[in-house]
Amino acid sequence: MPTKPSILVTRKLPDNVIARIQRDYDAKLNLEDKLYDPETVIRLASGCAGILTCSTEKFPAGQIERLPASVKIIATFSVGYEHIDVAAAKARGIVVTNTPDVLTDSTADIALLLMLGAARRAYEGERLVRTRQWKSWAPTFMLGTDVTRKTLGIFGMGRIGQAVAKRARGFDMEIHYSNRRRLPPEQEQGAIFHADPDTMLPLIDFLSINAPSTPDTVHWLDARRIGLMKKTAIVVNTARGNIVDDAALIPALRDGRIRAAGLDVFEGEPNLNPAYLSLDNTFLLPHIGSATDGTRDAMGFRAVDNLDAFFAGREPPDRLA
Repeated sequence: MPTKPSILVTRKLPDNVIARIQRDYDAKLNLEDKLYDPETVIRLASGCAGILTCSTEKFPAGQIERLPASVKIIATFSVGYEHIDVAAAKARGIVVTNTPDVLTDSTADIALLLMLGAARRAYEGERLVRTRQWKSWAPTFMLGTDVTRKTLGIFGMGRIGQAVAKRARGFDMEIHYSNRRRLPPEQEQGAIFHADPDTMLPLIDFLSINAPSTPDTVHWLDARRIGLMKKTAIVVNTARGNIVDDAALIPALRDGRIRAAGLDVFEGEPNLNPAYLSLDNTFLLPHIGSATDGTRDAMGFRAVDNLDAFFAGREPPDRLA
């Protein structure tokens, strides 16, 4: 009977995924779900041909250089892969894969939740109910912002951005977008393209950030771009926290230069900037864009599909390097 490939799994994955891994691999599992530091990853990877990791583990060039020679593939349980230096992995002959497609719908759903939560002051309203401070209905009580028939700008019109647009059309929103490349008409579905996102920002009531984190997008939403937006605009981010410059967005929210924000991701998470916590006009979630049973199972299976293909001598379907 052939020997099963040996892999390191750095986090506790869903039970269905673990069952498949245990069936097909000689796996070092992290069933206690401890956060491994870089030294622990290096030590546990000894003798392993593959690593199934998450965005919580970082693989910069220095870490990749120190990986045991046995490691031939890193499969990340995520769409984003900014936590892995893909060029350094390629230079060492290590294959890198991710899990696209499978979390598109769940993340787009969260974007709409954030949009509605921020616009309709959901955090403030729930707090009033839970603390028994809600006294009565009043004509001017808890007035928020309409979503229906407003203008939505999407920064990053990939799979998730297009799924957000699809949902927003259900609210009769006018869609604008900025992307590295213009989409073909059948994918645009009437959305208005802006080659320069700066031309989009003054026009929109809501901004949904759906771009990947790259050197070009770090702190993309800075003070200058916030200054281009309407004071009544609402910012939504389900992509990566570092695309937003906290030092610019927080004062804008505090001073009324931006009406509200709905955020599922934060720079330095889970250690987000504590100033967000004192702002009533923020609707904050703990990076749960893909957190459904079905999506997390699908992410795990997609990562294992890539491992299966690699160890069977086939091209992994989601190869990055």
